[in-house]
Amino acid sequence: MNIGFVGVGRMGVNMARHLKDRQFQITAVYDIDRAKATSLAAELGCAAAQDLSQVTAESDVIFTVITEDNAMRQIFGGTGDNLFVNARGKLFVNCATISPQVHVDIEKLAEKAGAQTLEACMASSIPQAREGKLYLMCGGNEETFRKAEPILKELGSVVRFIGKSGEAAKVKALVNMVMNINTAGLAEGLALGAALGLDLNMLREVFSQTGANSRVLETDGEDMQNREHSCFFSAAHAAKDSGIALELGSSLGLDLPLARATKEQYDRMLAEGLGELDKSGIAELTFKDRHKHSGDRV
Repeated sequence: MNIGFVGVGRMGVNMARHLKDRQFQITAVYDIDRAKATSLAAELGCAAAQDLSQVTAESDVIFTVITEDNAMRQIFGGTGDNLFVNARGKLFVNCATISPQVHVDIEKLAEKAGAQTLEACMASSIPQAREGKLYLMCGGNEETFRKAEPILKELGSVVRFIGKSGEAAKVKALVNMVMNINTAGLAEGLALGAALGLDLNMLREVFSQTGANSRVLETDGEDMQNREHSCFFSAAHAAKDSGIALELGSSLGLDLPLARATKEQYDRMLAEGLGELDKSGIAELTFKDRHKHSGDRV
């Protein structure tokens, strides 16, 4: 089975490396950043495709890890070169967090091209991508899912079929919405604790043993305290994904005040040039002694 990748940023590059380690044949990679594609192609011994249609031509299964709605529409439906050129019989697995309707629309384009698509939304980060321990939530045609399942199990420790196209993307949007809210809340709790003069090591331990506990406390609490914001999930992506959830809520006439306030915080990070910090960098907005993010560890 020949496999191609479109989008080889933090997640895509490590998914490709893992599959290569598992003896899968990676035949072509593509990224708008040619340097990234060229470097990975040299590492994996495959083609650094100059055209999207080349990835399709050289692959049986094509993974896309593209994080923007418009970019996803362009790579599949753009005039001239796109992934659906001569795509009959090919399988496309779309992994990044985008709006649910985009998955639905791409599935319809795939049917016209004689191809198949599946969404495989990832609720994990870079280490899990490299180790093949992603949490994958899948949506689309169930027969297509069963076809893709063996390779997905090489990438994920949990591979779960959610339902028709767009449904997994809805679940992923809610996962990230709640995660972002928890992250913002933890940053405020630690910031207030610091302002009160509390020992933050003690405070984090108490949080972990009480109702203040969360997965985010485990992954981000120490980083917030130590101002270590190396990027695993960027503030820019947090803002985007909270925005997807807010749009879903708005379409149903539902008010989501916590999600809205959280997105405003992440939007503020973007406005202040902090969008490429990890989501834990939201603490830089809340700690009293971090005015304008001074400090050499940010």
